[in-house]
Order: sequence, then C-alpha cells, then structure tokens
Amino acid sequence: MRIAVVGTSGSGKSTLAERLAGALDVPFIELDAINWQPGWVGLNATDVPEFKRRVDAAIAADAWVLAGNYGAVRDAVWSRATDLVWLDLPRGVVMRRVIRRSIVRALDGKELWPGTGNRENWRMWLSPEHPIRWAWSTYHRRKREYAQRISDPKWSHLTVHRLTRPAQAEALVRELASSAPSVSAPTRRSTSPVR
Repeated sequence: MRIAVVGTSGSGKSTLAERLAGALDVPFIELDAINWQPGWVGLNATDVPEFKRRVDAAIAADAWVLAGNYGAVRDAVWSRATDLVWLDLPRGVVMRRVIRRSIVRALDGKELWPGTGNRENWRMWLSPEHPIRWAWSTYHRRKREYAQRISDPKWSHLTVHRLTRPAQAEALVRELASSAPSVSAPTRRSTSPVR
C-alpha cells in the first residue's frame, strides 16, 4: 500500500500520515523534510532536479505513507500511490490547527527537521508564505484544485479517501490497518530528508 496524504497547509497531513505509517508498519515520507535544507532553503525552488531525485528515491519503495503537496513531484507521487487521503476539513478547523501548531513551534523552538537548524520564530509570521497566512489565502483555491484533480481520469487508479471531519481520521487509520496486506520490507519512520 502506498498512500499520499494531501490537504491545505496546517490540515494535519504529517500527523495523519505518520499515524498511518505506524499502523501499517511502513515508511513515513514527509516532503517538507526532503525539501527544506538548512537556512530555510527549499529544494523545490532552488534545485528542482535534486528535489525530484530525492522524492523518486523515497517513493521507489514497495510501501509507504507520504505527506505533502509539492506540485513539482505531484504526478510522480500520485502515479506511484495506491490510495489518496484528502484532508478536506472546514476552514475553521484548519486555521485552529495551523495557528496552534505555529504557536507551539515558536514557543518550544525545536528544530523542525533534524540537521537543518530550521525553527519557527515569530518574525516568520509576517511573511505571506508563512503557513498561517498561506492556509488562509489558499484554502478555497486548494479545495477547488483537489476536487478537479481527483476527478481527472488520469488518477482513476487511486482509491480516494476524502475526510471532511477530524473524527474520520481515526476510523480511516483503523480501516486501512485492518485491510492492509502484511509488509515484509524494512521500515523507516524518520522524517529526516532522503539524501
């Protein structure tokens, strides 16, 4: 089973993907961990071929759960995936989650991805690309884009799980864990970048 978890910034993609990976005993892939390099340098903006190479290496495995939305690798990820989980949650839920996450990250000052030195700080909140502002400004556009993409026959091989309420996440974890074939591949639950 290869599951891609998508949704707007702050919707809970990484949290759900990591839970699914644990329940299925398969590798967890976080696209943000692959993308973000020290000093908040994003491979998706500075070295797209390298970003694609790292993602291709990560998704070559027989089974995984991946969190992320990067357009540069979307076709590759969705082509390999067997399932797509779309966190299509109400805007109020998304905003509460992204604000809470940002506050917690700014207060605890923990490194977001091991080895990068990247940490949340309050000054970042002024940027239009900060997850809080990004989630607000792109919410409706993302919703329309995902609905259109999912309806494209190109992705008819995907089993789509559209979650519109937070309570549906736990039920999905149980459902997929009970229906998944056993996987004998080694596991990797690290969110560290694939090098």
